[in-house]
Amino acid sequence: MAREYFGTDGVRGVVGELITPELVERLGKASALWARSGRVFVGRDTRASGVELEEAFGRGVASAGGVAVLAGVVPTPAVALLRLDLGVVISASHNPPEYNGVKLFDREGRKLSDADEEQIEALLEAPAPGGGEIDRVEVAAESYLDHVLDRFGADLSGLRIAVDCANGAYAGLAPLGFERLGASVEAIGNEPDGANINVGCGATDLAALSALVRSGGFDLGIAFDGDGDRMLAVDERGRTVDGDQIVAVLALDLGVDSVAVTVMSNLGLHRLMADRGIRVHTTDVGDRYVLEALRREGAKLGGEQSGHVIWLDDHVTGDGLVAALLLCRALGGRPLSEVAGVMPRFPQVTRNLPRSGRGPLPGGLLAAVEGVNEEEAESLCARIAALVTRELG
Repeated sequence: MAREYFGTDGVRGVVGELITPELVERLGKASALWARSGRVFVGRDTRASGVELEEAFGRGVASAGGVAVLAGVVPTPAVALLRLDLGVVISASHNPPEYNGVKLFDREGRKLSDADEEQIEALLEAPAPGGGEIDRVEVAAESYLDHVLDRFGADLSGLRIAVDCANGAYAGLAPLGFERLGASVEAIGNEPDGANINVGCGATDLAALSALVRSGGFDLGIAFDGDGDRMLAVDERGRTVDGDQIVAVLALDLGVDSVAVTVMSNLGLHRLMADRGIRVHTTDVGDRYVLEALRREGAKLGGEQSGHVIWLDDHVTGDGLVAALLLCRALGGRPLSEVAGVMPRFPQVTRNLPRSGRGPLPGGLLAAVEGVNEEEAESLCARIAALVTRELG
């Protein structure tokens, strides 16, 4: 059965169009029924719509006989770590403020499979037996931070870090974490108002962070996305350090023998891994496919160029703060430009396009794309052959 609402990372869309309190309440009911009416840990990011949608999801859980534990604003990786029978995030991740969504983690902290999501959709119209309840907790973010610093932190004394919290779930939390480890921190994107998440800030727009690093003489800059599962960096010169480079740095520093990345990863990462004898497992685009590959292959490190970086040693999913802490630890007193420079970057151009509908791409479209690829490859080959012939005879 094709999924109607679930996409590559949960259910996501514009509030008032696809995403409504009614749909989110139905998702809460269906999710709780799927989880056998257990306890569901629910967090959200800082979008203004999140308050109403979190309550709606909680009502749905209670209507199905489950217990909804509402935690308020917490990063997505915190939900994955603190999940109960189910973990749920009301968030649209890196998307603009007018978007919101629902993504889920099972009792093991894993993102749901396509089959799991199909089963939940099949329960959207199921009767609600009632008998559940809604609880609230206020210490989830602090518990998460304590765990992350204890397990992944290092002495950052003397390091000057600019941090862009995207006016999202890491606002206040991530800067505090770096400061507790001894770093000198200046934060931007640190004043969420419900309408400014991911707006001109965070991992989707590094311009402000880059300017701050250059003007303030910082050692590096760290940028999160709105819900905290993605992280990108800028070096001391204000130049972007993307997810491929971060995975490369961590692969060498952590001494892994394999990594998982997506088809979008730069050829330079593949070349570096081959040179160092590190196997690369390539997946479809989407951090959950990277996670699936890591677990299937028994590996621990993977990620996406967009900034999802996953380290499965004492963790269950991608975590922006953990990735940032590991990157800082890998510096070893060296400039980030030097450390990241170990990976050559080959020319690469990508573009995001809006898309309506959630089914598979039409076969005719895929065939047309393949035809363009073939024509372009032939053209480039002919140009290079002509250049070689002209220069070398």
